[in-house]
Amino acid sequence: MTAQLPPPNSTTFLMKPHLETLAAGTELWRCHQTRFPGAQFSPVTADLHFGGSRFDGTALDPYPYLYAAAEQTTALAEVLLRSMPFDTATGTRLIPHARVAGRSLTALRTTVDLVLIRLVSEEDLAAVCQDSWLLETEGIGYAQTRRWAGELRARVPQAQGLLWQSRRHRPRPALVLFGDRCGVEPVKTDPGNSFRLDTPEGTAQANRLLAPLRAALVPLPAVEATAAVAAATS
Repeated sequence: MTAQLPPPNSTTFLMKPHLETLAAGTELWRCHQTRFPGAQFSPVTADLHFGGSRFDGTALDPYPYLYAAAEQTTALAEVLLRSMPFDTATGTRLIPHARVAGRSLTALRTTVDLVLIRLVSEEDLAAVCQDSWLLETEGIGYAQTRRWAGELRARVPQAQGLLWQSRRHRPRPALVLFGDRCGVEPVKTDPGNSFRLDTPEGTAQANRLLAPLRAALVPLPAVEATAAVAAATS
């Protein structure tokens, strides 16, 4: 079906989703803006046509959402490596400091079992009348993938999120949770298991994780780094 929605009330294009249960106690990782708690769902609805991410809530279906991944590197790659080219001089994807300023990487743990729609294999996608387009399109295509998220939610009311293969750290999984269907506090932060990406220590830790993907955060010069740390702690 790609960008085309299934016809309404069709007896042919019936969705038979493959569901997977994410068990309570599962560790997840999230790359997020530091000023918000790591376990806080985003309440911001994306525009119907512009901006936003792949499966955000919209005015047509305004749900809070939380993107996460099973591994630290995946969480970083999903946020930081979007449309990031390899530098011709170094052969590395150099991530400017501005992209990580005010961001942290935080460990979360699920507190309840969560039912997710699997969108990992071609069979999973075909079960909901879709193909790889749903996970591969970018840019202006996000308006359509958000509409598809709404369609999946409408047709699978028990679904509490979506699970797919990360485009930037294959074959590891990435996911989004629907805040309006997960109950109160479905995930909690793992105390002491978080670090800021815009500090020298955080940059070094992130670069160790990203090195196998030939990607690296560009650190601030020492003088600028000192000023940034002072501003963040004042």
